[in-house]
Amino acid sequence: MYPAIFLDRDGVLIENRSDYVREWSQVKVIPEAIHALSITPAKNYKIVIVTNQSAIGRGLVLPENAEEINRRLVNLIRHHGGQVDGVYMCPHKPDDGCSCRKPEPGLLLQAAKELSVDLQRSWMIGDAWSDVQAGQRAGVRHTILLKTGRGTEQLLQPCPEEITGHLIFDNLLLAFDAIFSMGNAEAIRARC
Repeated sequence: MYPAIFLDRDGVLIENRSDYVREWSQVKVIPEAIHALSITPAKNYKIVIVTNQSAIGRGLVLPENAEEINRRLVNLIRHHGGQVDGVYMCPHKPDDGCSCRKPEPGLLLQAAKELSVDLQRSWMIGDAWSDVQAGQRAGVRHTILLKTGRGTEQLLQPCPEEITGHLIFDNLLLAFDAIFSMGNAEAIRARC
């Protein structure tokens, strides 16, 4: 069993768009994120992207276009010396009631099963409370909210009651620095 770092896509690896990222030409990569994925200690973890893409369910993006965006992002990360071991995507709208749309843990649980991930030694990093919730519901030991993407806005909103603690960082590179300096030691948790 391997430890993993689960990453949200939009707002963590690429910039969010209010009208959704619909094609590769609209992708704006967050430079610190690409650099973070290329540092040596990251190779000791499975790196897994878990992303809600309701634009598919809304009929705004074809599934194959969303998959192409993911594929090209993974290729870009690999071109810069990083790794991605899997990409898991929920295509459903918020009101579809699926088990894979974050804050539900379905994507993380599926990835854990397929990639032999030890959730108790893993991390979930996102830019929204729903990412933190998904990680905690899946049994991931550590959760991080980034201030990139929607993170700063999320911190102005009430923290969902079920969240028991999390870490907060300005960007993915700072989060990775903290993860690798802590190893699997117990993290100091932020309180909502």
